[in-house]
Amino acid sequence: MATTLITGGTVVSATGRGEADILVDGERIVALLHPGTTALGANLADTVDTVIDATGKYVIPGGIDAHTHMSMPFGGTTASDDFETGTRAAAWGGTTMIIDFAVQKFGERVQDSLQTWHKMASGQCAIDYSFHQIVGDVNDESLAALRRLPDEGITSYKLFMAYPGVFYSDDAQILRAMQIGADTGLLTMMHAENGPAIDVLVAQLLAEGKTDPYYHGIARAWQLEEEATHRAIMLADLTRAPLYVVHVSAKQAVAQLAAARDRGRNVFGETCPQYLYLSLEDNLGAAGFEGAKWVCSTPLRSRREEHQDQVWQALRTNDLQMVSTDHCPFCMKGQKEMGIGDFSKIPNGIGTIEHRMDLMYQGVVDGRITLERWVEITSTTPARMFGLYGRKGVLAPGADADIVVYDPNGHTSIGLGKTHHMNMDHSAWEGYEIDGHVDTVLSRGKVVVADGEYRGRKGDGQFVRRAPCQYLI
Repeated sequence: MATTLITGGTVVSATGRGEADILVDGERIVALLHPGTTALGANLADTVDTVIDATGKYVIPGGIDAHTHMSMPFGGTTASDDFETGTRAAAWGGTTMIIDFAVQKFGERVQDSLQTWHKMASGQCAIDYSFHQIVGDVNDESLAALRRLPDEGITSYKLFMAYPGVFYSDDAQILRAMQIGADTGLLTMMHAENGPAIDVLVAQLLAEGKTDPYYHGIARAWQLEEEATHRAIMLADLTRAPLYVVHVSAKQAVAQLAAARDRGRNVFGETCPQYLYLSLEDNLGAAGFEGAKWVCSTPLRSRREEHQDQVWQALRTNDLQMVSTDHCPFCMKGQKEMGIGDFSKIPNGIGTIEHRMDLMYQGVVDGRITLERWVEITSTTPARMFGLYGRKGVLAPGADADIVVYDPNGHTSIGLGKTHHMNMDHSAWEGYEIDGHVDTVLSRGKVVVADGEYRGRKGDGQFVRRAPCQYLI
């Protein structure tokens, strides 16, 4: 098996940083070494197959994006990235594992939907992957299937309090599913918005002739995110099921999560880069139909109301535990354009999988988070939250050699024709400048990105079975 030595870098973990060399044998890390040690021989660099010089750079565990939607069917179309293009873009950006969502729609069987997603992903992925299970039709049969998910290496499932007629679950269905979550240790993931109320506001706005993308954000008001978040927390409290609220965008929803955690509950939340950087006014409110690029749910929030600053603060204080992307890209042409004249028909989703690590590193440069917290919220906590820690999310002997060499003295310009490998005809992050650069990416010991070149191939990635959540209190 091939051996690799990464030398001269500063190894950064969730708990600290220090100078160390990393020895990789095949797919695994076998040693972290003090620079200059002769413990494994006086000339170790001469005995390995490959030496990577990381002098002046950070060496971190590969990023884990725990919320992606490759080939996701939504709103009469399908997400423009499939498992091949999406995971290749992820690798370019320093992400070495994704957790995607298998989608059970109304009238389908859970086990059939899971097999469909296995078939779509198998042999296509550039990096390792796993699945959460979306349950869009909670009934006796699907609840029985939930109990069997851990046998498939799937230890989390997702429900929706939004999208009546598509994925929506009412409180009784949520309660029954959470009871199984409490029984089995499955982590309940929740899209927390009051869907029926949103539908009323959408209809009223359209009737008033308010059809532009901006009104997507008005219809999905923060009160409806806060209310649904509180309701989900109360149902989890009743059932004692662990709860993970996805794509938190409103500061009021953050406060609900923080209050539950202060009571000692196993309640967690993620946010996404769009809720840290983008806004209702600047993006959804862009001239004409341009705002469609940034239609996602939960929606972008008002900068005047300081949601972005409060979400950053929640990341610092661990009231929010991690950052995923909710990567669900759609092109403007032929997809987002479906909503011209009716914002409710714009497919919901933004493409970010390639840029998460860079965007969050910019938070380090800007003094928003520490270097260690960057690693924690993008790699280590996702690994712990979703039963991967020890194999993923850490640089330690025995762990998979998912490693990123990151150059703090480099620079990344995001946009079409610059840094953009996602299968989209636009970039939601056009013009963003990052004071850092992904230098080298290893996935299970194989160099997949180096020297500005992609060296991986589809099929490099493997399905990873997951253990139960390792983040419970």
